[in-house]
Amino acid sequence: MFDLLKKKVSSFVNSITNKAEEKIDLNLSLETKAKAIFSNEIELKEKDVDDLLENLEMSLLESDVAYEVSQEMVGELKGKLVGAKFHKGKVKDEVKNLLKSELESALNVESKTLLELVKSSPQPFVILFLGPNGAGKTTTIAKLSVFLSSHGLSSVIAASDTFRAAAIEQIMEHGKKTNTRVIKHDYGADPAAVAFDAINAAKASKAAVVLIDTAGRQDTNLNLIEEMKKINRVVKPSLKIFIGESIAGNALLDQISKFNEAIKVDAVILTKMDCDAKGGSSFSITKGAKIPILFVGLGQKYEDLTPFKPSLIVDAIFGNN
Repeated sequence: MFDLLKKKVSSFVNSITNKAEEKIDLNLSLETKAKAIFSNEIELKEKDVDDLLENLEMSLLESDVAYEVSQEMVGELKGKLVGAKFHKGKVKDEVKNLLKSELESALNVESKTLLELVKSSPQPFVILFLGPNGAGKTTTIAKLSVFLSSHGLSSVIAASDTFRAAAIEQIMEHGKKTNTRVIKHDYGADPAAVAFDAINAAKASKAAVVLIDTAGRQDTNLNLIEEMKKINRVVKPSLKIFIGESIAGNALLDQISKFNEAIKVDAVILTKMDCDAKGGSSFSITKGAKIPILFVGLGQKYEDLTPFKPSLIVDAIFGNN
């Protein structure tokens, strides 16, 4: 996981370390060299890091970090590196810790966890799921029902994808396997009506959460976008979660932005992260869209849905997972 970004970040840390310790680069400023002779600390100047930061920006772009986000991250890192003092013999560890802190900061969007949201809100807590075709939305909803159940919270699923062939059968099968009640109508039925009935069923059974599945749609499909807006108006969800693939690359931020314009997105779940060789998508979401990531999918089993933490991503990049 994240092999490309892991390699690029490691290369950057090693390059900065070598530059600071004057081991391989002869272009270090004379002022820094003079200070290094009489001090246990090494201070980097702007000219010492410019080329390395430019390379890092290219590495972030290659790792699916959006262009504007890459520029912002590198600019902030430059502000921390230039003028920073590193102790001789500890440069690599100190540079690594600085970079870890910056990456975690880029991934941190202040928000409550899903459990905190559910427990602090009127019930049933209604979640509307949306996203493009093939991102794993239906399976993720089933995983989330298992997660909620493991924390003592019952849920009802609304089979509001009445558009895609076999969608209702798929969610019914998940419901059977996860012991979660599913409310369905026939294909072609009004998705908003299905969601409305699911909410009433949850109220009657005192279920804590309603999980509304919807048809996968591209932001260019105007009819399905209008349908999504109608569901939002009818059910007035407590939370709207975009489900997208971690491996979608730079298209992911554009998808989220378009959905956010149509119907405000509150949070994101990233699927297929275990298959992501690059690793930059999460930075584009948190730093670019300023939207929190609640969970990441790390496998095919129902239990393979993990609450998102910045340290989860950063540890994977630095090989600590």
